Amino acid sequence: MAQPPSRSSDVTHLQQALANGHSTCEAWVEQSLSLAAQPAAAHVFTHLWAESALASARHADAQRRSGVRLGPLAGLPMSIKDLFDVAGETTTSGSVVCANEAPATQDAPPVASLRASGAALMGKTNMSEFAFSGVGYNPHWGTPANPADAAVARIPGGSSSGAAVSVGLGLAVAGLGSDTGGSLRIPAALCGLVGFKGSQSRVTRQGAMELARSLDTVGAITRCVDDAWLLDAVLSGQALSLRERSVKGLRLALPTTLMQDEMDTGVSKALARALSRLSAAGALIEEVSWSGLGEIATLNAPGGFSPVEAYAAHRHRLAAGGDLFDPRVAQRMALGQGVSAADYLTMIDQRQAWIARANQALQGFDAVICPTVPMVAPPIAETCASDAAFFAANRLLLRNTFAMNYWDGCAISLPCQAPGDLPVGLMLSRANGEDAELLSVAKAVETALA
Repeated sequence: MAQPPSRSSDVTHLQQALANGHSTCEAWVEQSLSLAAQPAAAHVFTHLWAESALASARHADAQRRSGVRLGPLAGLPMSIKDLFDVAGETTTSGSVVCANEAPATQDAPPVASLRASGAALMGKTNMSEFAFSGVGYNPHWGTPANPADAAVARIPGGSSSGAAVSVGLGLAVAGLGSDTGGSLRIPAALCGLVGFKGSQSRVTRQGAMELARSLDTVGAITRCVDDAWLLDAVLSGQALSLRERSVKGLRLALPTTLMQDEMDTGVSKALARALSRLSAAGALIEEVSWSGLGEIATLNAPGGFSPVEAYAAHRHRLAAGGDLFDPRVAQRMALGQGVSAADYLTMIDQRQAWIARANQALQGFDAVICPTVPMVAPPIAETCASDAAFFAANRLLLRNTFAMNYWDGCAISLPCQAPGDLPVGLMLSRANGEDAELLSVAKAVETALA
């Protein structure tokens, strides 16, 4: 009888098991559904599509037996963040405010692309309400526990919390998500996975509920860089041409401003270990001040892009059902209410000028390198016990990743902790449109750190 492969398998190893007849898509999806019912998977899915996922898996198995050449995702389980439209279902975006809104009439294009690839769509995954938090806490649907620690219920990171946990537990080979200020990279870092935020225009945002139109980006959480490349190709419809790179000779900029502040011991140790390994392999790691990082808080201060644009997108929901919101989400959205059009336009102009200065300052480097977040995942109970604790954690979780969204760049988080330690993410970033170069560098770094 066919057995499902290891739950930590990437797509390449899964395809090998399928090609060798050692497993079937049906066996894999059946085990995913069984695991989804276990206590460790509590609060991962807001909607589970068991029958359709099994049907997709069985169809892929039948085609494979008939000799049909299939794409790499055919029959493999994928999860969908709850902010993407799926035909016939109401898009709730991790909230209860939208429960009575009209169902979507068609799939969001990224969902349609996954469906066309033959992937077995498992269901919609939990998230921070309206994608507005890096913690991953959700008072309506519950908060999924980070799979990296079976003894302590730790935050998964947000806002793509369920997406990361679905991959970390082996319920899906990849999780479709979004990233406005770090919502792919933060949970990937805290859960020991890979989170790739491509350039904003690379994957259409049509059919994804808006948080902040200037920053929202569609992408996926995966287990390795190769899978990040594969999912990017499926979602964008255009495979990036990567070139084989060696770590030797890579010129990496390590900011001394902001990005290494307030690191906890686990992150500091993992960063030092990663930098030492890369240096030993021949990478040229250069400390740079990049003083512009210190300017972001001031330039983004008049409300901030996320509160201003989120308030514009959801003010009708706040007016009709504000008491149904997570109070911490409503509080942040309300910050955008009093920002004038003049202040908003000034924010846009200042950001564009800042991006130009950043591009100039970082010319000649193969990537910017820094911790994805300055902390390992703290326990859910202490993080969410008070507003003070929640917002202190949220600020630190978003600080480094948001800078890359503000830059309008592309960025990826790779796990870099020692075996047995809590997960730590290492973030690599480049300017807008340099996705192929970034993934080429990330593949070399991933290999050197393995």
